[in-house]
Amino acid sequence: MRNRREILAAAAVGIAAPALLRRAWAQQDAIEIGSLVSLSGTFANIGEQVDIGSKVAFDYYKTAAGKPLRYVQMDDQGDPGRAVRLTQDAIRDRGIRFFMNCTNSAIALAVAKEVANSGGVYINQAGADEMTGSLCNKNTFRWPVATYSAVNTTVRPFMKQFPDAKKWYTITGQYVFGDSLLKNLKDVLGELGGQHIGNSYHSLSDREYSGFITAAIAAQPDVLCICNFGSQTIDVLRQAVSFGMKRNTKIVVVWSTGLDQFQSLGPDICEGVYFGANYWHGVDTPGNRLLSGVIKEKLKVTPSYLLTAGWACTQATVEALNKAGSTDVPAVIKAFETLSFEGPTGLEKVRAEDHQVLKDYYLLLGKPKAKMRDKDDYVEVLSAEKAFLSPDKTGCKL
Repeated sequence: MRNRREILAAAAVGIAAPALLRRAWAQQDAIEIGSLVSLSGTFANIGEQVDIGSKVAFDYYKTAAGKPLRYVQMDDQGDPGRAVRLTQDAIRDRGIRFFMNCTNSAIALAVAKEVANSGGVYINQAGADEMTGSLCNKNTFRWPVATYSAVNTTVRPFMKQFPDAKKWYTITGQYVFGDSLLKNLKDVLGELGGQHIGNSYHSLSDREYSGFITAAIAAQPDVLCICNFGSQTIDVLRQAVSFGMKRNTKIVVVWSTGLDQFQSLGPDICEGVYFGANYWHGVDTPGNRLLSGVIKEKLKVTPSYLLTAGWACTQATVEALNKAGSTDVPAVIKAFETLSFEGPTGLEKVRAEDHQVLKDYYLLLGKPKAKMRDKDDYVEVLSAEKAFLSPDKTGCKL
Protein backbone atom coordinates (compact mmCIF):
# COMPACT_ATOMS: atom_id res chain seq x y z
CA MET A 1 0.00 0.00 0.00
CA ARG A 2 1.36 3.43 -0.90
CA ASN A 3 1.77 5.86 1.96
CA ARG A 4 0.07 9.23 2.16
CA ARG A 5 3.17 11.14 1.02
CA GLU A 6 3.40 9.07 -2.16
CA ILE A 7 -0.29 9.58 -2.90
CA LEU A 8 0.04 13.34 -2.36
CA ALA A 9 2.99 13.47 -4.75
CA ALA A 10 1.12 11.49 -7.37
CA ALA A 11 -1.84 13.85 -7.17
CA ALA A 12 0.03 17.16 -7.01
CA VAL A 13 -1.86 18.90 -9.80
CA GLY A 14 -3.25 21.84 -7.81
CA ILE A 15 -3.50 25.39 -9.11
CA ALA A 16 -1.66 28.30 -7.52
CA ALA A 17 -1.43 31.52 -9.51
CA PRO A 18 -1.20 35.25 -8.68
CA ALA A 19 -3.88 37.80 -9.39
CA LEU A 20 -1.87 39.09 -12.38
CA LEU A 21 -2.94 36.00 -14.32
CA ARG A 22 -6.66 36.61 -13.95
CA ARG A 23 -6.93 38.16 -17.41
CA ALA A 24 -5.23 35.13 -18.95
CA TRP A 25 -7.65 32.82 -17.13
CA ALA A 26 -10.62 34.80 -18.43
CA GLN A 27 -9.26 34.58 -21.96
CA GLN A 28 -9.06 30.82 -21.65
CA ASP A 29 -12.74 30.85 -20.62
CA ALA A 30 -12.25 28.06 -18.11
CA ILE A 31 -14.74 27.20 -15.38
CA GLU A 32 -12.95 27.73 -12.09
CA ILE A 33 -14.23 25.74 -9.13
CA GLY A 34 -13.05 26.58 -5.63
CA SER A 35 -12.34 23.61 -3.35
CA LEU A 36 -12.44 24.18 0.44
CA VAL A 37 -10.09 21.64 2.04
CA SER A 38 -8.19 21.59 5.32
CA LEU A 39 -4.55 20.87 4.46
CA SER A 40 -3.40 21.76 7.96
CA GLY A 41 -5.03 21.63 11.39
CA THR A 42 -6.88 18.84 13.19
CA PHE A 43 -8.48 17.29 10.11
CA ALA A 44 -5.62 17.77 7.63
CA ASN A 45 -5.49 14.03 6.95
CA ILE A 46 -9.10 14.25 5.79
CA GLY A 47 -8.66 17.40 3.73
CA GLU A 48 -5.64 15.98 1.92
CA GLN A 49 -7.54 12.91 0.75
CA VAL A 50 -10.64 14.87 -0.33
CA ASP A 51 -8.30 17.20 -2.23
CA ILE A 52 -6.63 14.29 -4.01
CA GLY A 53 -9.93 12.70 -4.99
CA SER A 54 -11.14 16.01 -6.38
CA LYS A 55 -7.97 16.52 -8.43
CA VAL A 56 -8.18 13.03 -9.91
CA ALA A 57 -11.80 13.73 -10.92
CA PHE A 58 -10.86 17.06 -12.53
CA ASP A 59 -8.11 15.31 -14.45
CA TYR A 60 -10.61 12.69 -15.62
CA TYR A 61 -13.52 14.96 -16.60
CA LYS A 62 -11.44 17.88 -17.90
CA THR A 63 -14.45 19.83 -19.24
CA ALA A 64 -18.03 20.73 -18.37
CA ALA A 65 -20.65 22.64 -20.35
CA GLY A 66 -18.18 22.69 -23.23
CA LYS A 67 -15.48 24.55 -21.28
CA PRO A 68 -12.25 23.44 -19.60
CA LEU A 69 -12.33 22.97 -15.84
CA ARG A 70 -9.84 24.56 -13.49
CA TYR A 71 -9.39 23.36 -9.89
CA VAL A 72 -8.67 26.09 -7.35
CA GLN A 73 -7.39 24.69 -4.07
CA MET A 74 -8.30 26.70 -0.94
CA ASP A 75 -6.69 25.60 2.35
CA ASP A 76 -9.05 26.67 5.13
CA GLN A 77 -6.74 25.20 7.83
CA GLY A 78 -9.79 23.81 9.62
CA ASP A 79 -10.98 27.34 10.50
CA PRO A 80 -14.53 28.42 9.48
CA GLY A 81 -13.55 32.10 9.60
CA ARG A 82 -10.62 31.54 7.27
CA ALA A 83 -12.82 29.45 4.97
CA VAL A 84 -15.27 32.36 4.67
CA ARG A 85 -12.46 34.84 3.95
CA LEU A 86 -11.00 32.57 1.25
CA THR A 87 -14.45 32.23 -0.30
CA GLN A 88 -14.96 36.00 -0.27
CA ASP A 89 -11.56 36.53 -1.89
CA ALA A 90 -12.26 33.93 -4.57
CA ILE A 91 -15.59 35.55 -5.41
CA ARG A 92 -14.23 39.11 -5.41
CA ASP A 93 -10.80 38.64 -6.95
CA ARG A 94 -11.33 35.74 -9.32
CA GLY A 95 -15.05 35.81 -9.98
CA ILE A 96 -15.48 32.18 -8.92
CA ARG A 97 -19.11 31.13 -8.65
CA PHE A 98 -18.81 27.38 -8.13
CA PHE A 99 -17.51 25.81 -4.93
CA MET A 100 -17.27 22.35 -3.40
CA ASN A 101 -15.95 20.26 -0.50
CA CYS A 102 -15.42 20.80 3.21
CA THR A 103 -13.66 19.09 6.09
CA ASN A 104 -16.29 19.59 8.79
CA SER A 105 -19.86 20.77 9.13
CA ALA A 106 -19.05 24.08 10.82
CA ILE A 107 -16.92 25.12 7.84
CA ALA A 108 -19.52 23.97 5.32
CA LEU A 109 -22.38 25.83 7.02
CA ALA A 110 -20.35 29.05 7.09
CA VAL A 111 -19.25 28.74 3.46
CA ALA A 112 -22.77 27.81 2.31
CA LYS A 113 -24.13 31.07 3.68
CA GLU A 114 -21.38 33.11 1.99
CA VAL A 115 -21.79 31.39 -1.38
CA ALA A 116 -25.55 31.86 -1.25
CA ASN A 117 -25.17 35.55 -0.46
CA SER A 118 -22.92 35.96 -3.49
CA GLY A 119 -25.20 34.02 -5.84
CA GLY A 120 -22.94 31.01 -6.39
CA VAL A 121 -23.35 27.24 -6.15
CA TYR A 122 -21.84 24.98 -3.48
CA ILE A 123 -21.84 21.18 -2.96
CA ASN A 124 -20.22 19.71 0.12
CA GLN A 125 -19.70 16.68 2.37
CA ALA A 126 -21.12 18.06 5.63
CA GLY A 127 -22.98 15.63 7.85
CA ALA A 128 -24.92 17.96 10.15
CA ASP A 129 -28.67 17.82 9.56
CA GLU A 130 -28.87 21.61 9.35
CA MET A 131 -27.15 21.63 5.95
CA THR A 132 -30.30 20.36 4.22
CA GLY A 133 -32.50 21.30 7.17
CA SER A 134 -33.00 24.51 9.10
CA LEU A 135 -29.95 26.24 7.51
CA CYS A 136 -30.50 25.08 3.93
CA ASN A 137 -30.45 27.50 1.01
CA LYS A 138 -31.23 27.31 -2.69
CA ASN A 139 -27.56 27.54 -3.70
CA THR A 140 -26.23 24.63 -1.62
CA PHE A 141 -26.27 20.86 -2.14
CA ARG A 142 -24.98 17.92 -0.07
CA TRP A 143 -23.56 14.62 -1.37
CA PRO A 144 -23.23 12.38 1.75
CA VAL A 145 -26.21 11.57 3.92
CA ALA A 146 -27.22 13.64 6.95
CA THR A 147 -26.54 12.40 10.47
CA TYR A 148 -30.24 11.49 10.72
CA SER A 149 -29.78 9.03 7.86
CA ALA A 150 -26.49 7.68 9.23
CA VAL A 151 -27.99 6.94 12.64
CA ASN A 152 -31.19 5.41 11.30
CA THR A 153 -29.45 3.11 8.81
CA THR A 154 -26.97 1.83 11.41
CA VAL A 155 -28.70 1.84 14.80
CA ARG A 156 -32.07 0.47 13.65
CA PRO A 157 -30.70 -2.68 11.95
CA PHE A 158 -28.22 -3.15 14.81
CA MET A 159 -30.99 -3.03 17.43
CA LYS A 160 -33.11 -5.39 15.34
CA GLN A 161 -30.24 -7.88 15.39
CA PHE A 162 -29.52 -7.35 19.10
CA PRO A 163 -32.84 -6.52 20.80
CA ASP A 164 -31.37 -7.13 24.26
CA ALA A 165 -28.59 -4.54 23.79
CA LYS A 166 -30.58 -1.83 25.53
CA LYS A 167 -28.04 0.26 27.43
CA TRP A 168 -26.00 2.69 25.30
CA TYR A 169 -23.10 4.92 26.33
CA THR A 170 -21.76 7.54 23.93
CA ILE A 171 -18.44 9.31 23.43
CA THR A 172 -19.18 12.41 21.39
CA GLY A 173 -17.25 15.19 19.71
CA GLN A 174 -18.48 18.49 21.14
CA TYR A 175 -19.00 20.21 17.82
CA VAL A 176 -21.88 20.59 15.37
CA PHE A 177 -21.45 17.20 13.74
CA GLY A 178 -21.03 15.24 16.98
CA ASP A 179 -24.05 16.89 18.59
CA SER A 180 -26.11 16.11 15.52
CA LEU A 181 -25.20 12.42 15.71
CA LEU A 182 -25.98 12.34 19.43
CA LYS A 183 -29.39 13.97 19.04
CA ASN A 184 -30.47 11.52 16.38
CA LEU A 185 -29.17 8.56 18.36
CA LYS A 186 -31.20 9.61 21.40
CA ASP A 187 -34.31 9.92 19.23
CA VAL A 188 -33.91 6.40 17.81
CA LEU A 189 -33.14 4.86 21.20
CA GLY A 190 -36.20 6.53 22.70
CA GLU A 191 -38.41 5.21 19.92
CA LEU A 192 -37.06 1.65 20.03
CA GLY A 193 -36.90 1.24 23.80
CA GLY A 194 -33.16 1.70 24.25
CA GLN A 195 -31.59 3.57 27.15
CA HIS A 196 -28.97 6.29 26.81
CA ILE A 197 -27.18 5.79 30.12
CA GLY A 198 -24.39 8.33 29.73
CA ASN A 199 -22.25 10.49 27.48
CA SER A 200 -18.71 11.85 27.52
CA TYR A 201 -17.98 14.91 25.43
CA HIS A 202 -14.52 15.56 24.05
CA SER A 203 -13.24 18.72 22.38
CA LEU A 204 -11.86 19.18 18.88
CA SER A 205 -8.33 19.26 20.30
CA ASP A 206 -8.51 16.17 22.53
CA ARG A 207 -6.22 13.21 21.77
CA GLU A 208 -6.32 11.33 25.08
CA TYR A 209 -9.60 9.58 25.87
CA SER A 210 -8.78 7.21 28.74
CA GLY A 211 -10.89 9.17 31.23
CA PHE A 212 -13.91 9.03 28.94
CA ILE A 213 -13.45 5.31 28.33
CA THR A 214 -13.07 4.62 32.04
CA ALA A 215 -16.38 6.41 32.62
CA ALA A 216 -17.99 4.33 29.88
CA ILE A 217 -16.72 1.07 31.40
CA ALA A 218 -18.01 2.10 34.85
CA ALA A 219 -21.51 2.62 33.36
CA GLN A 220 -21.55 -1.04 32.21
CA PRO A 221 -23.26 -0.42 28.86
CA ASP A 222 -24.34 -3.05 26.38
CA VAL A 223 -23.15 -0.78 23.57
CA LEU A 224 -20.46 1.88 23.28
CA CYS A 225 -21.41 4.26 20.48
CA ILE A 226 -18.76 6.59 19.06
CA CYS A 227 -20.15 9.86 17.69
CA ASN A 228 -17.28 11.85 16.23
CA PHE A 229 -15.19 12.08 13.08
CA GLY A 230 -11.83 11.47 11.44
CA SER A 231 -8.67 10.82 13.45
CA GLN A 232 -10.63 11.26 16.67
CA THR A 233 -12.74 8.22 15.78
CA ILE A 234 -9.55 6.22 15.28
CA ASP A 235 -8.11 7.34 18.62
CA VAL A 236 -11.28 6.67 20.64
CA LEU A 237 -11.81 3.23 19.10
CA ARG A 238 -8.18 2.20 19.47
CA GLN A 239 -8.12 3.22 23.14
CA ALA A 240 -11.50 1.59 23.86
CA VAL A 241 -10.26 -1.71 22.44
CA SER A 242 -6.99 -1.44 24.36
CA PHE A 243 -9.05 -1.05 27.56
CA GLY A 244 -10.78 -4.34 26.74
CA MET A 245 -14.22 -2.96 25.91
CA LYS A 246 -14.82 -5.44 23.09
CA ARG A 247 -14.88 -8.31 25.61
CA ASN A 248 -18.15 -7.28 27.27
CA THR A 249 -19.51 -4.45 25.12
CA LYS A 250 -20.51 -4.12 21.49
CA ILE A 251 -19.02 -1.09 19.75
CA VAL A 252 -20.81 0.94 17.09
CA VAL A 253 -19.10 3.70 15.09
CA VAL A 254 -22.03 5.52 13.51
CA TRP A 255 -19.97 7.53 11.02
CA SER A 256 -16.68 6.10 9.80
CA THR A 257 -14.61 7.14 6.80
CA GLY A 258 -14.19 3.50 5.90
CA LEU A 259 -11.08 2.04 4.35
CA ASP A 260 -8.53 4.66 5.39
CA GLN A 261 -9.59 4.30 9.02
CA PHE A 262 -9.57 0.51 8.83
CA GLN A 263 -6.05 0.60 7.43
CA SER A 264 -4.94 2.81 10.31
CA LEU A 265 -6.61 0.60 12.91
CA GLY A 266 -5.73 -2.81 11.50
CA PRO A 267 -7.94 -5.92 11.34
CA ASP A 268 -7.51 -6.93 14.97
CA ILE A 269 -9.13 -3.70 16.21
CA CYS A 270 -11.78 -3.63 13.46
CA GLU A 271 -12.90 -7.22 14.06
CA GLY A 272 -16.37 -7.35 15.58
CA VAL A 273 -16.89 -3.57 15.47
CA TYR A 274 -19.95 -2.17 13.66
CA PHE A 275 -19.28 0.77 11.35
CA GLY A 276 -21.57 3.12 9.44
CA ALA A 277 -20.17 4.41 6.14
CA ASN A 278 -21.20 6.53 3.17
CA TYR A 279 -19.17 4.39 0.79
CA TRP A 280 -17.54 0.99 0.43
CA HIS A 281 -15.25 0.13 -2.45
CA GLY A 282 -16.67 -3.39 -2.85
CA VAL A 283 -20.07 -2.15 -4.05
CA ASP A 284 -20.69 -3.28 -7.63
CA THR A 285 -22.25 -0.32 -9.47
CA PRO A 286 -21.38 1.31 -12.82
CA GLY A 287 -20.31 4.53 -11.10
CA ASN A 288 -18.11 2.70 -8.60
CA ARG A 289 -16.49 0.59 -11.31
CA LEU A 290 -15.57 3.80 -13.15
CA LEU A 291 -14.28 5.51 -10.00
CA SER A 292 -12.30 2.47 -8.85
CA GLY A 293 -10.68 2.06 -12.27
CA VAL A 294 -9.55 5.67 -12.44
CA ILE A 295 -8.30 5.81 -8.82
CA LYS A 296 -6.35 2.57 -9.19
CA GLU A 297 -4.83 3.70 -12.47
CA LYS A 298 -3.81 7.13 -11.18
CA LEU A 299 -2.91 6.42 -7.56
CA LYS A 300 -2.39 2.63 -7.44
CA VAL A 301 -4.68 2.36 -4.40
CA THR A 302 -8.19 1.15 -3.59
CA PRO A 303 -10.57 4.12 -3.30
CA SER A 304 -11.49 5.21 0.22
CA TYR A 305 -14.51 7.27 1.24
CA LEU A 306 -12.45 10.46 1.45
CA LEU A 307 -11.03 10.09 -2.06
CA THR A 308 -14.53 9.20 -3.24
CA ALA A 309 -16.12 12.21 -1.53
CA GLY A 310 -13.87 14.55 -3.49
CA TRP A 311 -14.62 12.66 -6.70
CA ALA A 312 -18.38 12.61 -6.02
CA CYS A 313 -18.73 16.36 -5.48
CA THR A 314 -16.75 16.96 -8.67
CA GLN A 315 -18.87 14.47 -10.61
CA ALA A 316 -22.14 15.99 -9.41
CA THR A 317 -20.95 19.50 -10.34
CA VAL A 318 -19.87 18.34 -13.80
CA GLU A 319 -23.17 16.51 -14.31
CA ALA A 320 -25.15 19.64 -13.36
CA LEU A 321 -23.05 21.94 -15.58
CA ASN A 322 -23.41 19.57 -18.51
CA LYS A 323 -27.17 19.28 -17.96
CA ALA A 324 -27.51 23.06 -17.79
CA GLY A 325 -25.28 23.48 -20.84
CA SER A 326 -23.98 26.74 -19.42
CA THR A 327 -22.44 28.39 -16.35
CA ASP A 328 -25.53 30.48 -15.67
CA VAL A 329 -26.07 29.97 -11.94
CA PRO A 330 -29.90 29.76 -11.95
CA ALA A 331 -29.69 27.25 -14.82
CA VAL A 332 -27.10 25.16 -12.96
CA ILE A 333 -29.19 25.19 -9.78
CA LYS A 334 -32.23 24.05 -11.75
CA ALA A 335 -30.14 21.29 -13.35
CA PHE A 336 -28.87 20.19 -9.93
CA GLU A 337 -32.43 20.00 -8.60
CA THR A 338 -33.45 17.45 -11.22
CA LEU A 339 -30.15 15.57 -11.32
CA SER A 340 -30.00 11.79 -11.42
CA PHE A 341 -26.69 10.09 -12.16
CA GLU A 342 -24.69 6.89 -11.72
CA GLY A 343 -22.64 7.81 -8.70
CA PRO A 344 -20.23 5.76 -6.56
CA THR A 345 -23.05 4.12 -4.56
CA GLY A 346 -25.41 3.45 -7.47
CA LEU A 347 -28.11 5.63 -8.97
CA GLU A 348 -27.97 8.88 -6.98
CA LYS A 349 -30.66 11.56 -7.16
CA VAL A 350 -30.86 15.12 -5.86
CA ARG A 351 -34.05 15.91 -3.97
CA ALA A 352 -35.30 19.30 -5.14
CA GLU A 353 -37.07 20.15 -1.87
CA ASP A 354 -33.88 20.29 0.26
CA HIS A 355 -30.97 19.62 -2.16
CA GLN A 356 -29.96 16.37 -0.48
CA VAL A 357 -28.43 13.66 -2.66
CA LEU A 358 -30.42 10.47 -2.04
CA LYS A 359 -27.99 7.57 -1.76
CA ASP A 360 -27.29 4.42 0.24
CA TYR A 361 -25.58 4.35 3.63
CA TYR A 362 -23.86 1.14 4.72
CA LEU A 363 -23.69 -0.85 7.94
CA LEU A 364 -20.41 -2.76 8.04
CA LEU A 365 -19.00 -5.39 10.42
CA GLY A 366 -15.26 -5.83 10.89
CA LYS A 367 -14.02 -9.25 9.77
CA PRO A 368 -11.49 -11.52 11.47
CA LYS A 369 -8.12 -11.27 9.76
CA ALA A 370 -8.33 -14.93 8.72
CA LYS A 371 -11.46 -14.22 6.65
CA MET A 372 -10.07 -11.25 4.72
CA ARG A 373 -9.97 -12.10 1.01
CA ASP A 374 -7.40 -9.40 0.28
CA LYS A 375 -5.54 -6.65 2.12
CA ASP A 376 -8.49 -4.22 1.84
CA ASP A 377 -11.29 -6.67 2.68
CA TYR A 378 -11.78 -5.49 6.27
CA VAL A 379 -15.56 -5.71 6.59
CA GLU A 380 -18.74 -7.50 5.69
CA VAL A 381 -21.55 -5.32 4.30
CA LEU A 382 -24.57 -6.08 6.49
CA SER A 383 -26.99 -3.62 4.89
CA ALA A 384 -27.24 -0.77 2.40
CA GLU A 385 -30.26 1.42 3.00
CA LYS A 386 -31.76 4.83 2.40
CA ALA A 387 -33.41 6.63 5.33
CA PHE A 388 -34.28 10.27 4.84
CA LEU A 389 -36.65 12.56 6.64
CA SER A 390 -39.52 13.61 4.42
CA PRO A 391 -39.01 17.14 3.06
CA ASP A 392 -41.81 18.57 5.20
CA LYS A 393 -39.97 17.44 8.36
CA THR A 394 -36.42 18.58 7.62
CA GLY A 395 -37.08 22.22 8.44
CA CYS A 396 -35.68 23.26 5.06
CA LYS A 397 -37.39 26.21 3.38
CA LEU A 398 -35.74 27.04 0.07
